[in-house]
Amino acid sequence: MSKAIILNKDLNKSGEVELPESYKTINSHNLYLYVKSFLASLRTNNALAKTRGKVSGGGKKPWSQKGGGRARAGSITSPVFVGGGVAHGPSNNRNYNLKINKKQKKLALQYALQEKANNSSLFVVDKIQIESGKTKDAYAMFKTLNQRNILLVSKIFDEKTFLAFRNIKDCYLIDGVELNAYLVATFKSIVIEKSLFESITKED
Repeated sequence: MSKAIILNKDLNKSGEVELPESYKTINSHNLYLYVKSFLASLRTNNALAKTRGKVSGGGKKPWSQKGGGRARAGSITSPVFVGGGVAHGPSNNRNYNLKINKKQKKLALQYALQEKANNSSLFVVDKIQIESGKTKDAYAMFKTLNQRNILLVSKIFDEKTFLAFRNIKDCYLIDGVELNAYLVATFKSIVIEKSLFESITKED
């Protein structure tokens, strides 16, 4: 059974909580589809080649139709000439987005959480908060957990907590609305607030 580790206020293990039984039947392909869709949405569409209609010049026929011993040519913007347009080049009106439905997004997140739980890398705490707002206190929390990198998830982070973690290289803070399967799969460990964890894992 997949279990998340419950941490007390000192970040020591105080218990475990089981993930829903339905998580075990989720196909990993849902995570693959979501990650593929997520990465596709990040692609910038900058590649652009000028076609012969967009290259400047070419108003005059370069040479006579007959008598020169050369092939016919109507414009120097033709792709056969150096400096001419590009045939079948990239266009910046391409849409890279891949469709994925809401159910697959949900299943992908559930599968990613289950994988973290199976690897003992899913932690649940009552509150993620650094009241002092000092980076050294946030870093002490990070060192106590003894994880390579951590995704910290809260319903909403206060400004002091955000500032405390901001300069720690291997920590990343997100609010609950930003949580997705890609981030869960990317980070080695996940620390999530209890109230948010319960709302995410609550079965319909």
